[in-house]
Amino acid sequence: MTDVFEVLKKDHEEVKDMLSELGDGPTAASGATAAQLAERKRLVDNLIREESRHEVAEQQYFWPALRQLGPEGDRIADQALEQETEGEKALDALDSLAPDDQRFESVLATFISDARAHIAFEEAHAWPLLSASLSQQESAELGDKITRAKKMAPTRPHPNVPPQPGTLKTAGPAVAAADKLRDAMRDRNQHD
Repeated sequence: MTDVFEVLKKDHEEVKDMLSELGDGPTAASGATAAQLAERKRLVDNLIREESRHEVAEQQYFWPALRQLGPEGDRIADQALEQETEGEKALDALDSLAPDDQRFESVLATFISDARAHIAFEEAHAWPLLSASLSQQESAELGDKITRAKKMAPTRPHPNVPPQPGTLKTAGPAVAAADKLRDAMRDRNQHD
């Protein structure tokens, strides 16, 4: 069993790598070729998928565990969920924008900055508070729950779905199935 902080750290590292690659990549304004822009959109699609899965899994299990710690846990979870909701809105916008659209780079730059700030906030505030209250066994069980939840989670942002664990656990599988079908169609169209 992998503990929750190892699971989340791996996710955060993957996302930070994606953010760096996107931050350094060629843009339409810098003269990127059509192939480079297509690759940029593919990278954004991968970021959207990974972030969507990660955030839903956290919303189902991590933030509720933090809330069990009382007012300080509630305060941190509320702030983090507000950040995640804003991130979902940006990812939703990116999902519908082409990489040569004027808004694409500004929305992406804002998301990159906000995502880095969210990761830093979570690691500096939520992780220490929760790690001080979990046994090794509880941490491993929470890590397993998050790992399983990611496999069943939606792959697209749904900013209008409240980040409530019950809602996500009930609606999540149906939404995830629709997202995965949409992803398959999009992937197939990109290869045709």
